[in-house]
Amino acid sequence: MELPIVTVNDLHKTYDDEEAVRGVSFQIAKGEIFGLLGPNGAGKTTTISMLTGLLEPTSGSVKMNGEDLTSNSNGLKSKIGFVPQELALYPTLSAYDNLIFFGRIYNLNGKVLKERVAEVLEIVGLTDRAKDRIDTYSGGMKRRINIAAGLLHQPEILFLDEPTVGVDPQSRNAIFESVGKLNRAGLTILYTTHYMEEADRLCNRVAIVDQGKIIALDTPNSLIRSMGGGLLKVGLLNGKLKSVQKESLKLSTIKDIQVQENQLIIRTTRAQEALVSVLEITSKLDATVTSLEILEPNLETVFIHLTGSKLRD
Repeated sequence: MELPIVTVNDLHKTYDDEEAVRGVSFQIAKGEIFGLLGPNGAGKTTTISMLTGLLEPTSGSVKMNGEDLTSNSNGLKSKIGFVPQELALYPTLSAYDNLIFFGRIYNLNGKVLKERVAEVLEIVGLTDRAKDRIDTYSGGMKRRINIAAGLLHQPEILFLDEPTVGVDPQSRNAIFESVGKLNRAGLTILYTTHYMEEADRLCNRVAIVDQGKIIALDTPNSLIRSMGGGLLKVGLLNGKLKSVQKESLKLSTIKDIQVQENQLIIRTTRAQEALVSVLEITSKLDATVTSLEILEPNLETVFIHLTGSKLRD
């Protein structure tokens, strides 16, 4: 069995009294796109910073190709490409000159450097704008050049931290195409996002992160299948929540029910049929329905089921 390119074991990071990452463990196989999916503030960026050697863990370990990152950070960092959320570009220089500058940081020079710059510009689809200053670029184009800079030294694994935040749909699609092209060429990618549709579209496996912990980890299809026929969110006056929950759990179309404040979050096998039955129960019990929502099975539905809140809250 091939060794995972990344192995994360019981990773913790504490700032003062706040634990930002709480016991995260997972592996990334060579050649896969692995997604960290969760809301802003869930601990994704802190996790990725420890995986790239920018932050030292409070406890736990990160191994790359079986080697500990902390004890061999200099040797392993050369195999890592990291594209942070914040743009790391010189706005008054052209894209080409930015890439030449960053390439020299990676000890690339001469013909080899120029060839690599041409290759990464082609990958991100900006060859025709290479000589234009960065401050003339759209936000999405700047992010694509940011990705190009992270590819210059031909890393074994590329870490992309929220690469499509604030970009236009055209640039988002261009980023998706670049990520797919890189992965098909054999590059392993860790991709963090709070957009469920991105994780569903791009990732072989996803870890759903909330409050510094992984609360689910599987392929997108498997996670979505676990939801069955989707969720119902039924708001009720407090006095009737428990009685409606008790009666509804007797229905064959209902898998389980969670109580979240003044709502029942109901996981179903057939959402429409379950809805009719639940409304019949509320009527029989003289319960006042204050809100009603049907959620089709997707990764956000999984997140709501696990946490009771929307992915982008």
